Amino acid sequence: MRTDNRLSRVLHALLHLDGMDRPATSDEMGHMLNTNPAVVRRIMGGLRDAGFVTSVKGHGGGWTLTRSLSEITLLQVYDALGEPTLFALGPSEDAPSCLLERAANEALGDALQTAQTLFREELSGVTVADLATTANAQRA
Repeated sequence: MRTDNRLSRVLHALLHLDGMDRPATSDEMGHMLNTNPAVVRRIMGGLRDAGFVTSVKGHGGGWTLTRSLSEITLLQVYDALGEPTLFALGPSEDAPSCLLERAANEALGDALQTAQTLFREELSGVTVADLATTANAQRA
């Protein structure tokens, strides 16, 4: 199964953008993230729609932050990406009339909902600036 790494990539990109004194092109960001510039534009589009970044086309254009990293929580970034699926696990639909399958699905659903809630709570308490602080402390 393929992993969805958009959240970590976008956080990485935001941290780099904060340290730049000019707009970063999609090509530059693609090199930073080891991905195609078209992928950068696609994943950054949700952040633009959320008001975290802006983009300007043409010579001298690129991506820039519109808000301080201390004003952006990891949950807000996760939501801007469309809330990527956390787990590959899910309910079975093989025998919807079977009471045993329903019981198994209900237990799994409850556990997944609890995990989703905890994940969102954890993300809501961390800003992107907190990540920069952690990285800078590790450099020292």
